[in-house]
Amino acid sequence: MPFPRASGILLHPTSLASRGGIGDFGPAAYAFADFLASAKQGVWQVLPLGPLGEGNSPYSSTSAFAGNPLLISLERLADRGFIDRARVDALPSPPGPVDYHAVFHQKLPLLFEAARNFLRVAAPYARSRFDTFCRQNQWWLDDFVLFDELRARFKLEPWNRWPREFVRCDPAAIGKTHAEMLDKLDVRRTIQFFFFEQWQALRAYCAKRSIRIAGDIAIFVNFESADVWTHPDLFRLNSELDPEVVSGVPPDFFSKDGQRWGNPLYRWDVMQARGYSWWIDRMRWITHNFDYIRLDHFRGFSQFWEIPADEPTAIHGRWVDGPKDDLFVKLREALGGLPFFAEDLGYITPDVHALRERLKIPGMAVMQFGFGDAGAHAHLPHMFTAEKVVYTGTHDNDTLLGWWASGATDYERQQVTAYLGRCDDGVNWAMIRAATDSVASLCVIPLQDALGLGSDARMNVPSRPEGNWRWRLATESLGPELAEKLATLAEISDRAPQPLPAQANPAQAIEWSA
Repeated sequence: MPFPRASGILLHPTSLASRGGIGDFGPAAYAFADFLASAKQGVWQVLPLGPLGEGNSPYSSTSAFAGNPLLISLERLADRGFIDRARVDALPSPPGPVDYHAVFHQKLPLLFEAARNFLRVAAPYARSRFDTFCRQNQWWLDDFVLFDELRARFKLEPWNRWPREFVRCDPAAIGKTHAEMLDKLDVRRTIQFFFFEQWQALRAYCAKRSIRIAGDIAIFVNFESADVWTHPDLFRLNSELDPEVVSGVPPDFFSKDGQRWGNPLYRWDVMQARGYSWWIDRMRWITHNFDYIRLDHFRGFSQFWEIPADEPTAIHGRWVDGPKDDLFVKLREALGGLPFFAEDLGYITPDVHALRERLKIPGMAVMQFGFGDAGAHAHLPHMFTAEKVVYTGTHDNDTLLGWWASGATDYERQQVTAYLGRCDDGVNWAMIRAATDSVASLCVIPLQDALGLGSDARMNVPSRPEGNWRWRLATESLGPELAEKLATLAEISDRAPQPLPAQANPAQAIEWSA
């Protein structure tokens, strides 16, 4: 069903101009929420927030449930007395793209120190909240912190190359290791506590300003994850616990070799036999942390591209049926209505559209894709209904001005001019106005497009293994003129945000204090 009419901004928190060389849940995030409120934007969309795995991609996480420690604000921990303010102020804070190697080496030691200090000196109320967090989230937290600690012990070796007793999760070995690592595991639990306390506090701040948070859930999980380590029977692994087959998409106009993502594929028959309990847990958790949820690679629920693991590219794969309606029926039986919308881009067959329509899940349109042959016109406003979420571009696209400068063909330029008319303030604003004025229920604009930035602000180039996910917002980029322009557009297009319902349990969204 359609969402309440609104417009919003796509910006991953790592792109904020925070202290320490990477965006986080600190002052810059609250300033951005204030900007959204002044711009009358009712949605802040983020990418997945899990701990980073291969290539620093948010879509390749070491857990489907845990949070990324790099997003924790050291400044807010200093405000609560768990790390010395001078240590935080001395942290190198270069502007420009994220240097993940430097950030890991400079920020993580301070986070671990803050966690140890918390365990040593936290006031009773804060300690009580920590204990409650650990008890309520034991079902995923204990597995994750043990995986994370073992991964550090074995110097990031793949988990199926660890000593056999850990590969096979031998109960005696796991029990002994828990006892030996008790203090270290508590530190890692504390870091996750920091993450979710800060995240829920930021969500509450946004909610008071009528801003909903749209999250993003990757259909597949990383092989190097606590999920595959603890549930190998749910994945297509061989006797050595290596993947038999992996995920990706076939060759297309954009890639002659296709895309070999490399995630292990699910044993959907086993998941079905268990009532999809892992998926129910996953979706229950994500709905606890977001207001709306984008389902990445929705077509994989209908059919997915299965690639033999020993193939170096995605060329020699095949389409295999996914769980289709059955999964979503079970999710709705367990969790009720779910605030999904589907990333149904790329090569989409009629059965995928039929599945989405049967499930009454809105789909996506990306205006940058609309100016090619007639089949691309589904991405243009005259084809929309309210059951649509429209973007000017996504995290995988070049920015609009980057595309216009070097990616668009002459034919596409002619079509843009014919469709949008004169673009006195830039083609980016012509597309933003067309998307915002459309009947689509939600309109989402990458911040780079609103700022009129070029290709150097692109977030991701699909199939490029390095150099992605690094763009950061320049300090003081968000001025009152931009806010006023967005606000006026939201008002005239009837997208000004409406107040959110009161929190069901406000205590869950109040950050503790020392």
